[in-house]
Amino acid sequence: MTPGLRKFALTAHVVSSVGWLGAVAGFLPLAIVGLTSQDVQTVRAAYLGMDLTGWFVIVPLCLASLITGVVQSLGTTWGLFRHYWVVAKLVMTVPATILLLLHMQPISHIAHIAAETTLSRADLRGPRIEVVVQAGAALLVLLVATVLSIYKPRGMTRDGWRDQYEQRPVSQS
Repeated sequence: MTPGLRKFALTAHVVSSVGWLGAVAGFLPLAIVGLTSQDVQTVRAAYLGMDLTGWFVIVPLCLASLITGVVQSLGTTWGLFRHYWVVAKLVMTVPATILLLLHMQPISHIAHIAAETTLSRADLRGPRIEVVVQAGAALLVLLVATVLSIYKPRGMTRDGWRDQYEQRPVSQS
């Protein structure tokens, strides 16, 4: 990649990743309020807000983060499979993306019910607790990915060592 394109890709990746982290950090309190509040209107607003935030903020930022991360790794010396920290982020991000898409369905279901009727504290308690737990787990995964991006722990994969060995000039003795 040219330096300008590399910086653009890096900027897109950082913005989408930090945006995803921030959106999940904002989603978690809504999930907690939706589970614990006594006020019917607050519960309704929390679940409607979670549904909108999920589909129109978290899902697009998640997909953008995944795509820009792959582009960034393929277009730089970090590579997609050269360093363990990059592989770890990929191994966390792909399942997180799949789980997010799967778990948006129950969130939409709860939001639809909240929009149509009054949710009591007992209604859909299991799925509502799951939403809180999943949001907390997602926040933890995103924080770990952020830490890996900043600290970049040493360690190359076999592919990384092989690539590094193949790129060394052969000495002529």
